[in-house]
Amino acid sequence: MQPEQQVIRPSGCEDGQPARQQRARGRGRIVTKAVEGRSRLEQLFQEGCAKIRLPDTFSNEIEAILINSSGGLTGGDEMEWQAVAGAGTSLVVTTQACEKVYKASSGTATVTARVSAGPGARLHWLPQETILFDRASLTRRLEADLDATSEFIAVEAVLLGRQAMGESMVQGLFRDRWRIRHGGKLVHAEELLLAGEVAELTAKPAVLAGQVAFATLIYIGPLAEALLPKIRAIAGESGGASEWQGKLVVRVSAADGFSLRKILFPVISLLRNGASVPKVWNL
Repeated sequence: MQPEQQVIRPSGCEDGQPARQQRARGRGRIVTKAVEGRSRLEQLFQEGCAKIRLPDTFSNEIEAILINSSGGLTGGDEMEWQAVAGAGTSLVVTTQACEKVYKASSGTATVTARVSAGPGARLHWLPQETILFDRASLTRRLEADLDATSEFIAVEAVLLGRQAMGESMVQGLFRDRWRIRHGGKLVHAEELLLAGEVAELTAKPAVLAGQVAFATLIYIGPLAEALLPKIRAIAGESGGASEWQGKLVVRVSAADGFSLRKILFPVISLLRNGASVPKVWNL
């Protein structure tokens, strides 16, 4: 007599049906306040794969390092970040490493960032690059609500694959949405969509002319007009910059991530009044 065989199926799997794939979920929030003229932590919240670390800065600013402990994103994953620079504080937000978005078998990964800055606050949103692999699917959103007396810097950089590894994003989806309010008024809104045959689309001269690394930087503050000619000198033929009513917009592109960083580092330092990029960018 043959022993009875036991069939073991993955949790949530029914006969003839594929197992439901586990998805990464994460939410993180940081809020700063001023105490005796110095920036101090008021709130810190982290859930799921979202982690926040606060290294010593030995200055008046607080630096928050965002970490996705799942190691990357794929279809159906969700990340949400919130950063609030309280009145009179200085908050720099960056990431531990580049965010990698892998091939999606189904669904779309979503990353949402909601940031705000109070009266006299300085908020610098400086995440490292997002790397999109072939057939990645990502929807990203940045919403900022700024006091009329605050200073704001934001950078979002994207790599369509890693050239040094022989990788490229041939197909996929990337949707990017920005909404920035300053003093209660909408001062910047943009939508970017790369969908379908991404490599074919970005090869067109009116899009990226074959470049696979690009970035957008925003500066809102009192020095926008004065910084414009210096930014244009750094960007050169690799990008462009414009200024209008206290808002400076910079767009640059490059053949690879290293070449892009050679532009981003001095531009970010200039926007930060000589301060360098966060140290984790160099690790």
